[in-house]
Amino acid sequence: MGETRPTSEFHAQNISVESVARLVAALDAQDTNDGVRRLRTWAHTAVGPRPGERVIDIGSGTGSQSQALAAAVAPHGEVLGIEPNPGLRMVAEQRAAAAGSTLARFVDGDALTLHLPDSSVDVVWCERVLQHLLEPEKAVAEMARVLRPGGRVALLDTDWATTILHPGDPETVAAITSGALAAAADPYSGRKLVGRLTAAGLVIDDRGSQALLQDHTSVAWPLIRMLGDSAVRRDLITEAQRDRLYADITEAAEQGALHMSVTMFGAVAHRPS
Repeated sequence: MGETRPTSEFHAQNISVESVARLVAALDAQDTNDGVRRLRTWAHTAVGPRPGERVIDIGSGTGSQSQALAAAVAPHGEVLGIEPNPGLRMVAEQRAAAAGSTLARFVDGDALTLHLPDSSVDVVWCERVLQHLLEPEKAVAEMARVLRPGGRVALLDTDWATTILHPGDPETVAAITSGALAAAADPYSGRKLVGRLTAAGLVIDDRGSQALLQDHTSVAWPLIRMLGDSAVRRDLITEAQRDRLYADITEAAEQGALHMSVTMFGAVAHRPS
């Protein structure tokens, strides 16, 4: 995924067996999220991979989307999953082999420097990658470079400023959710997709969005506690404020009234002929 924040587990310096296991679990959970699935379905339709086309999946992770794209370009197409994390690449290769997906292969690579010729790709898929990059504009320029005239690109990314947690004291909730903003190199990436594509000389074809909703009857405690403890350490809230918030959201979950969400955006564009 290119040069990322040193705090990101996608950063090469932070790759470990434990971090790979966490990333696989997180990516698998995202694969089952209804909002993610709906946005991916829209993006697949909008970008329209066709049989025989060459596709690259930048930041391919566990390879779930590489396999879906491979099915769309079968029987004579090709999908190249580009992923810098060797642990994730191994998982992607194993899962593709188990599924009999022979058109998807996975290589080490950097979103900022794609080792591909100019005008050599029909479709680019890039999901939740730009938020981790210090130079996302450079990555989008690389996507535009490798696209053939008429080639299409689908960008999907989260906008962490849209994080919502309810109920709770507004001041405490704001302090808690600020941790989500600090976790990404560009937490506002979702709202910038259209501008980055047009700046790279691409023409926008469609836009989409989905709110990624958490279960309203249970609390995602690992995430909540991580954010709550971080807010206390940064002296944004007191331990008493944190504990009051925990009690409020616990009660809301018991009543089936909890709301936790963040919005993911998508943009599909093409390179002019």
